[in-house]
Amino acid sequence: MSDRRLTPANGRVAAAHLRGLVEAEHFSEGRRATIRPSVANLLESPGGRRERQLLHGAEVVEYEDVDGWSFVQSLADGYVGYLRSDMVNDDLADEPAMAATHRVVTRATHAYRQPDIKSREALWLSLGARVEVTGRDETFLHTTSGYVPARHLAPLEETATDPVAVAERLLGTPYLWGGNSSQGIDCSGLVQGALLLCGCDCPADSDLQQAALGDTLPPDTEPRRGDLLFWKGHVAWVAGPDLLLHANAHYMAVAFEPLVAAVARIDANGDGPVTRHARLPLT
Repeated sequence: MSDRRLTPANGRVAAAHLRGLVEAEHFSEGRRATIRPSVANLLESPGGRRERQLLHGAEVVEYEDVDGWSFVQSLADGYVGYLRSDMVNDDLADEPAMAATHRVVTRATHAYRQPDIKSREALWLSLGARVEVTGRDETFLHTTSGYVPARHLAPLEETATDPVAVAERLLGTPYLWGGNSSQGIDCSGLVQGALLLCGCDCPADSDLQQAALGDTLPPDTEPRRGDLLFWKGHVAWVAGPDLLLHANAHYMAVAFEPLVAAVARIDANGDGPVTRHARLPLT
């Protein structure tokens, strides 16, 4: 339980299952909650640095609400951090936690106030955001978040099969360290978002992904679409025999880059060689 990012404990409170493993003033089962805004920054401390982001409808366990800050753990990947308390719906609030049924499968969409494209939007939604559908008409699904174009959503149980194709939907998205949305994303966010839409569990940060994802291949293995290449602090999708797709600070965007040129550039910039070549079961 040494990794702070994955340990729901802050000294004042800790998850009940950590009793006897960590020190805390009290232990709690927490309460299930969902994320209200389009995107919520998950911070390392109240008002501190962004470490990741959570999308609308993401599920968390809230362990504490103190001075306007909620201490939470993401159910999708176990990541721990702080959110502003007004970003969280829970079963004790005026707006209860949703029971998500669908997620956004396009780069982005809007939830409208009425089932009419000329009505005001209620919320912007990123690829991967989750909503609860309560009805439908010809072109819109009625959700607890607003009216969303039906073609922009898919049931949670429907999963993609090509994570690179999912990641390609975010081409041109600005690079944002710790980002997880189509407004801004980083290298590990691009990997995680694509795998989650393929129904695969995936950690949030590149070092955790390097430790957990796929089978390690020998250095001379020919790369193929869907493989992952890791460097210290970076990860990229292999999109073809000599093509990478990654969110990177060189282009400051999600971009394609020739594989050989990218490997040479990253090494020349002082970030070293590829540290792992991984192949996932679904590819």
